[in-house]
Amino acid sequence: MSDPIAFLRPLSPQVSVTGQVSPTDMAGLHAAGFTWLVNHRPDGEEPGQPDAAEIARAAEAAGLQAVHAPARGLPDAGVVAATRDVLDAMGPDDRAVFFCRSGMRSAAAWAMARRQMGIEADELRDAAAVAGYDLGGVPL
Repeated sequence: MSDPIAFLRPLSPQVSVTGQVSPTDMAGLHAAGFTWLVNHRPDGEEPGQPDAAEIARAAEAAGLQAVHAPARGLPDAGVVAATRDVLDAMGPDDRAVFFCRSGMRSAAAWAMARRQMGIEADELRDAAAVAGYDLGGVPL
């Protein structure tokens, strides 16, 4: 990704999603004000994909807090819990980038976690739709 910021899709003022990021994107994300990076992509999903440990090392070196919560298909309870833990830990000035291959699993994990936090399903689906993600099939 040549300019990771250009590909971010905001779901809320604090959380944006995107497709695959690379270790070289981390300094730019931090410079843009992001403090967290949540990787919802399993290692080895496709050839040439940077592994989670490599991305986490680069993220932490750039000043981001990195979390790996891999989802295969619809996020399971563990992925949703890890995503919610990040949302709960974020301060009012923190911003996070969630990513997977396309951003869809990250958008679903965010919405499922936010639903557990009491946000209405329609509000979450609307926010995801504005970002380009159809969560109609996600159980909220």
